[in-house]
Amino acid sequence: MQGKWIEVQVITKSEALEPVSGIFYSMDCQGVAIEDPRDILDREQGPLTWDFADINILEHKGAAAVVKGYFSADEKEEEIVKIIEEKLNDLKEMQLDIGEGKVISTVVKEEDWANNWKKYYKPTKIGNNMVVKPIWEDYTAEKDEIIIELDPGMAFGTGTHETTRMCIEAIEKYTHKDSVVYDIGTGSGILAIAASKLGAKEVWAVDLDPVAVDSARENVAHNNINNIHVLEGNLVEVVDGQGDIVVANIIAEIICILVNDVKKVLKNNGVFITSGIINDRVDMVKDKLLEENFEVIEVINQGEWNCIVAKVK
Repeated sequence: MQGKWIEVQVITKSEALEPVSGIFYSMDCQGVAIEDPRDILDREQGPLTWDFADINILEHKGAAAVVKGYFSADEKEEEIVKIIEEKLNDLKEMQLDIGEGKVISTVVKEEDWANNWKKYYKPTKIGNNMVVKPIWEDYTAEKDEIIIELDPGMAFGTGTHETTRMCIEAIEKYTHKDSVVYDIGTGSGILAIAASKLGAKEVWAVDLDPVAVDSARENVAHNNINNIHVLEGNLVEVVDGQGDIVVANIIAEIICILVNDVKKVLKNNGVFITSGIINDRVDMVKDKLLEENFEVIEVINQGEWNCIVAKVK
């Protein structure tokens, strides 16, 4: 690609990076870069050493998070900004704290951003022994560490956000060698890959977005895995049989819509791991799960986000 691009920035905070990034992923965006206060911690403390309390301190010091999206110069800049502002307002109405939420647009030369976004993704340790490593980064695995090779590309899920981290930690806890796992809204494929590397027998990863499906397939190939089936479409329409675990890192409202379908594809005593739930929506999701005859096993919290683990009675 040559020429100039429209760069649109949203000034936000670490806790809102994933939903704000999702706005760009839902548009005709040619690239996304994320500037996270966690990168400052990587430089000051060394990678893999910070925690979420550190992020709050940085943000109080004014270290805002920024999401940048790049659009073709042929697009209308004003219309792009208007759409993004409307979608940010939607997030606010869902009571998500997006911080300042300021939108800034400008025109940049391609060489100013073509590969710069990659520097914002670093190896990230999750759970007991799993490390998510961008494919362009060097990292020497320590004893017993499991490495996920990931190219986030235009798809959702890099391992840095609380919702993704909690899902992987729950997958680590509940997956066994005979597990059949279904990953709804697979995005980059990170959760499906984690389940496979943690010993699942078979994994089905589905997404409605063809861009995400392509990204997930590429990431599966990067990890040399042969037991993950990546499919485009709705879970119950493209998957046969029943699984031991269903994982969905989406948002509370969509989770509530999916609960009945999830129940159909889970075996008795099967586990539903779901995240992307803000604090104010926890009771709503729990009530829906109980209504559909699920038992809530645990609620995991990190900052403003929650992961609910439930079991079919």
